[in-house]
Amino acid sequence: MSEDVKYGLAGVLADDTAVSKVMPETNSLTYRGYAVQDLAKHCRFEEVAYLIWNGELPKADELAALNAREKSERGLSDDALAVMRLLNTEAHPMDTLRTVVSFLGQEDMSTADSSPEGLMEKAIRLYAQIPQIVATDYRLRNGKEPIAPTDDLGFTENFFHMCFGEVPAPEVIKCFDISMTLYAEHSFNASTFTARTIASSLSDIYSAVTGAIGSLKGPLHGGANEAVMHMLKEVGSADAARDWMLDALATKKKIMGFGHRVYRSGDSRVPTMTDAYEKMVDVIDTPEAREYWKMSSILDETMVSEKGIYPNLDFPAGPAYYLMGFDIPMFTPIFVMSRITGWTAHVMEQLANNKLIRPLSHYNGVPQRDVTPLEDR
Repeated sequence: MSEDVKYGLAGVLADDTAVSKVMPETNSLTYRGYAVQDLAKHCRFEEVAYLIWNGELPKADELAALNAREKSERGLSDDALAVMRLLNTEAHPMDTLRTVVSFLGQEDMSTADSSPEGLMEKAIRLYAQIPQIVATDYRLRNGKEPIAPTDDLGFTENFFHMCFGEVPAPEVIKCFDISMTLYAEHSFNASTFTARTIASSLSDIYSAVTGAIGSLKGPLHGGANEAVMHMLKEVGSADAARDWMLDALATKKKIMGFGHRVYRSGDSRVPTMTDAYEKMVDVIDTPEAREYWKMSSILDETMVSEKGIYPNLDFPAGPAYYLMGFDIPMFTPIFVMSRITGWTAHVMEQLANNKLIRPLSHYNGVPQRDVTPLEDR
């Protein structure tokens, strides 16, 4: 290993960004200068989407205009829906989402328009249509017919309508909305950097988002919220939680939902999402929901007391989504519904002052050598 190589690009400053930052003095993730926990408390996700794209929180008329534009872009083409019916329902939903987003790119005759206005149009289109892809895939893989979007409902309410045919209690909507705000953006994470790298070659925004989806699928990135729920199911009960964690630590088992490369004093998003998760448990008010809450609390307390490692956002978000009724493989596609705002903001930022991203590598293979003809080998 070379001392000059920053493996995983750890600590490398690759470019400038004005979209988000973790403020070290407060340990808070901020979007355009606003602490994300404050945004989650005071704003709907639609307001946060506007902020991420435009740099300022919207006034009432600006928010109304964005919402009207988003509603006008809802609705997949008959061709896109036909493609979805052909896809393998045994594949992971992220595979479906990646494929259909790529299909949207070949449908869009304005793909080559990378003007600021053209990019914004496509960003809003993806923001509007990805929820329908996720909901349609959920219904098809469960043997149900898709439910078309409606322009009578807000962003979050419409998603629940497309999934389940009904809108849940306001507390559930708020919890989901909070999760969307918390997942929307996180600087140069793996999927965002993938999107920026693709965009830097002057490829189109659909290609950048398709690549980002592929990056987010991994369990060390977006797939971690799914892994957390699988972990809770493996633990099985609150009574078994502490011993399970102690055994996992002793055997050096990979434990999902804890630690973060950026945060050293705990993920600033976790208290807000944990509070929303607890409210979900109160609303659902079933023995299963209470058991998951106790399990989560014990695992958290044990990890912190034994290792001083704190949970990340995926730890409370996974079980919160599960209690809302979503299948576990849907968790990462839901993440995409949120992060599409951050990805597209970064694509626009990259192209505004573009330089091809092309790092060097440290070669550690054999030295240059001569080729021996086949007959002499």
